Amino acid sequence: METSAEGVAGTAGDEGAAAEPTAAVTVEAGMVEAVTVGAVERVAIAPASLSPSRASDFMQCPLLYRFRVIDRLPQKPSEAATRGTLVHSVLERLFDAPAAERTAPRAKSLIPGQWDRLRESRPEVVELFADDPEGERLARWLGEAERLVERWFSLEDPTRLEPAEREMFVEAELDSGLKLRGIIDRVDVAPTGDVRIVDYKTGKAPRPEYAEGALFQMKFYALVVWRLKQVVPRRLQLVYLGSGDVVTYDPVVADLERVERKLLSLWEAIRLATETGDWRPRPTKLCGWCDHQEVCPEFGGTPPPYPLPVRRADGGSDGGVEAAGGVSAESASGPEAAGGLSAKGS
Repeated sequence: METSAEGVAGTAGDEGAAAEPTAAVTVEAGMVEAVTVGAVERVAIAPASLSPSRASDFMQCPLLYRFRVIDRLPQKPSEAATRGTLVHSVLERLFDAPAAERTAPRAKSLIPGQWDRLRESRPEVVELFADDPEGERLARWLGEAERLVERWFSLEDPTRLEPAEREMFVEAELDSGLKLRGIIDRVDVAPTGDVRIVDYKTGKAPRPEYAEGALFQMKFYALVVWRLKQVVPRRLQLVYLGSGDVVTYDPVVADLERVERKLLSLWEAIRLATETGDWRPRPTKLCGWCDHQEVCPEFGGTPPPYPLPVRRADGGSDGGVEAAGGVSAESASGPEAAGGLSAKGS
């Protein structure tokens, strides 16, 4: 699992009350909140870093990337994603206990407390069960979280693990200036110094033909660790709690160099789309699950006015937020609908 704050010079925790009219600025996921007395003015800024999730968003659909990173459109919480967050927090906290006490019953006993903490930190998840006054659906949902946690014990033995890092935030700047960042679920370091990167997935393992896509996130992390520590991780490990599978991959330098080239190509496409305001939708079967159908041209919607200045062909700037407010239905189709990223680079 990966949670990112695409941004440039700050984190979500920087918000605060302002003593002066513009005393506090928060940067998160491509937006600035300039906090003024009695008001909050949201000003868009260009993205300046890339995480696995946002890279995947752009490869899936450039317009989806824009909606999430530039426009910061709200997304409804889902039961599946929220359950994944809950299970991750339980597996992280279990390692606070001595090795001998890391048992399935103890792990399951952590679920109610972690659910309470999640509701406090993200009140919007309470909406998931607003229409469940008797708590029956919530009970089934928590029961599924228990089953996922319990299944983990058939895949790994936490009494024999001493993670070097849990929920580890990593960030590295490439020679090109591109910043890569993300959060790694677990890092194990063997006595020999070998590094293993582990990621928990609460869904099912993908079919073999989709395995490469699933490994993209792990290779991204391996690249960041390599650039930070000058060490190529010995193993990348995906633990699928939904199906009870463990998928491993042992990367080599050539793998990480290929990923770096791909990310640089991707970032160039993002940079171009940011400057021109040309974010084209890429229709796929995944569109049916998108939260933003109402503002997507593929569904007859109109994107909100583009909040960044747009570079004209003559090198100038239109400057207004109305410029390139969206893409037309005509420009949304065809082989160019990859937001400037060719099929070879995607």
